[in-house]
Amino acid sequence: MRSLQILVVDDDDADALMISEALESGDTRASVDRVVDGREALDYLRREGAYPQANRPDLILLDLNMPRMDGRETLAAIKTDDRLKAIPVVILTTSGAAPDIVASYQHRANAYVTKPFGLDDFESTVRTINRFYREVATLPGSEQA
Repeated sequence: MRSLQILVVDDDDADALMISEALESGDTRASVDRVVDGREALDYLRREGAYPQANRPDLILLDLNMPRMDGRETLAAIKTDDRLKAIPVVILTTSGAAPDIVASYQHRANAYVTKPFGLDDFESTVRTINRFYREVATLPGSEQA
């Protein structure tokens, strides 16, 4: 089984580090790139600006609360772009607020996961997301690139 190419969109350095460590270790390794806000994510995904050679991710882990362009706006932009909308987006955020959950699914998030607080639970959750998209889900192929 091939490893997934995952784009982490999160402005919190500690959370991004924990996500990367969880994804790059163990038996379900993934290749991880990270950007810190929605504008940078769209540049990465569209291979613009500083990212002309960016890899097309198999999966995006998107935080909601970020500066400049938040996750809500980013999700809406991804899911309305014909070149990007097939990429699965999992909202991975601290917010458990019902309006955030509803709005995320209305903007076509593929899943909504609230970040657990404990390190072990956090890493387990991230590995479970990776394992699901790697072993269970069928993802669009590179023909979508």
